[in-house]
Amino acid sequence: MTSPDFDVDTFLRRPLTACLATNGPTVRPVWFLWEEGAFWVLTGPWARLFDRVRADPGVALVVDECDLATGLVRQVIARGGAELLPFDVERGRRKLVRYLGADEERWDERFVHYLYDDPAQRGTVWLRLTPVSLVAHDLSYAVAP
Repeated sequence: MTSPDFDVDTFLRRPLTACLATNGPTVRPVWFLWEEGAFWVLTGPWARLFDRVRADPGVALVVDECDLATGLVRQVIARGGAELLPFDVERGRRKLVRYLGADEERWDERFVHYLYDDPAQRGTVWLRLTPVSLVAHDLSYAVAP
């Protein structure tokens, strides 16, 4: 069902919110970075996500958009095992810039701290989902005049 002009990489580079599901089930909205064929999500011991993934790494993630005015409806569904990896500042900056813009001085301080605090002390890590399954659907339709 994927239309030939639906470029999944371009779609996933947009600052959309994904829904990440863990065993339980628990579903939460997340900001993500699509890079190196994987979804990168910031987490740490302050979040239930961290403990859930350590206990059971099986996750599913959905990124979608629905614009009723234009009829644009697209979705990407990914499944696989998540890994918890050390946080690196440059990847963190790339992720935050896509949602908050390039001017760090305009960011809420909570986000700035991720880049300048010691990740080991804070416990900040990456959740990396390299999909075993990645399905894209373009369900767009023509809007009646």
